[in-house]
Amino acid sequence: METIVEMRRITKRFGDVMVLDDVHFDLRRGEVHALIGENGAGKSTMIKILAGVHGADKGEVFVAGAPVRFENVRDSMNMGISVIYQELSLAPTMTVAENIYLGQMPRTSFGLIDDEKMIREAYSLLKRFGLDNISPVAKASSLSVAQQQMIEVLRALSRDCRILIMDEPTASLTDKEISKLFGFIKDLQDQGVAIVYISHRMDEIFQISDRITVLRDGRYIGTKITSETDYEELVSMMVGREFKNIYSTVKGSPGDEILKVVGLNRGTQVRNVTFSVRRGEVLGFYGLMGSGRTETMRIIFGVDEAESGDIYLEGNRMSENSVRNVIKKGIVLAPEDRKEQGLVLIQGIRYNISLSIMDQIIHGFRVDREREDRIAGEYVKMLNIRARSGYEQPVNTLSGGNQQKVVISKCLAATPKVVILDEPTRGVDIGAKHELYRLITELADSGTAVVFVSSELPEIINLCTRVIVMHEGRVTGELSKSELTERGVLKLALGGKLSATK
Repeated sequence: METIVEMRRITKRFGDVMVLDDVHFDLRRGEVHALIGENGAGKSTMIKILAGVHGADKGEVFVAGAPVRFENVRDSMNMGISVIYQELSLAPTMTVAENIYLGQMPRTSFGLIDDEKMIREAYSLLKRFGLDNISPVAKASSLSVAQQQMIEVLRALSRDCRILIMDEPTASLTDKEISKLFGFIKDLQDQGVAIVYISHRMDEIFQISDRITVLRDGRYIGTKITSETDYEELVSMMVGREFKNIYSTVKGSPGDEILKVVGLNRGTQVRNVTFSVRRGEVLGFYGLMGSGRTETMRIIFGVDEAESGDIYLEGNRMSENSVRNVIKKGIVLAPEDRKEQGLVLIQGIRYNISLSIMDQIIHGFRVDREREDRIAGEYVKMLNIRARSGYEQPVNTLSGGNQQKVVISKCLAATPKVVILDEPTRGVDIGAKHELYRLITELADSGTAVVFVSSELPEIINLCTRVIVMHEGRVTGELSKSELTERGVLKLALGGKLSATK
């Protein structure tokens, strides 16, 4: 196959920090080339150089065999390169057609926007890729996340895109939506579009890619043909050591019941939810998007108010269900969206870790900085938070895995009895996942009750001691460790029932 992009000996520094060091990468026409590595490996910087966001300090970039130097994003786009970032960038109040042609809307001879032509061309593009069930005049806000993702792709294709970079495109999609997206990607390949695919989900990498390039600590480690490698080899390349078993297991047996939820209701999202959690167990919560898992956890944590139902902690009914009171009683939540709900991004590591214990470190108008530093240092060391500039480093400059560790540190600083982790490994690399799994089992072994919400079945099956499955706001089943199978969990998640033999 023809090589359409080649990056040679790319080096990039930010201040004194070497982010990319002599990195190589090439992309062939009509292939899906996966780019993998731990958070902080340099993947984002590399694609931003290709997209014209950053310039390389050293090295060369070739497109279709010709050397190029991008001064800005438009230079890159003019060469047929488009990027779809993890955070979608559609304008929600604009129509599908307007979003597709944003910045390049067709004009009439009088210089006005030619709405009719734009809608006609948008419909033709939608139909070409089997998306004619989406109206070109529908508002972007009315679309599902998967549909919005595909509109982002169409926007790129409307600009005569030859090279498409997809950064964690399935992070917020259901299995059905992922399947449709992969079909879409295959169609693009057939039309000769070359795709750079970035994901932490190894099963996706093996399913969709032709080749895989691994970065580690800003360096090029190697490129493998997907059909000629395996999970263990890639993980070893990513982390620099062998990984035999990523999952940890709880050593002890669960203790007495500590949290009990009875008949919890909130609209159609949470309907008559009842369950209990015991000390020293990892209770898994599984369900497809919209199943009500996150909504249930938000009620328990006091973010949202239940219409009816009761919550008991250590046998005592919790009457005042405010977030402040819930934390004080011993329940903490690491939310699903760490950037929007879990962190103050412009503040430092120390500040964010201390958020849950402000009442303990502020005395009058004085902050007990010594204690704050001691607590921050304890969790930075315990969770191996990698910060180049100390405790004051703003968390928005950290990798996704390290941001998640800061969120969990904030939770643990409150010395909780019950820890609720909602999608704690989303967007987190394999090395950080291993550390989080180890921490979760250590918490359970110390007697803490852990509620673990995840969309990844392997995590649910390998990490949890018991699993609650939800569908459309209801609990459809509860499975013990010995009963856990992928088929059984999925059947319950789809609203089915298990036979007596499971």
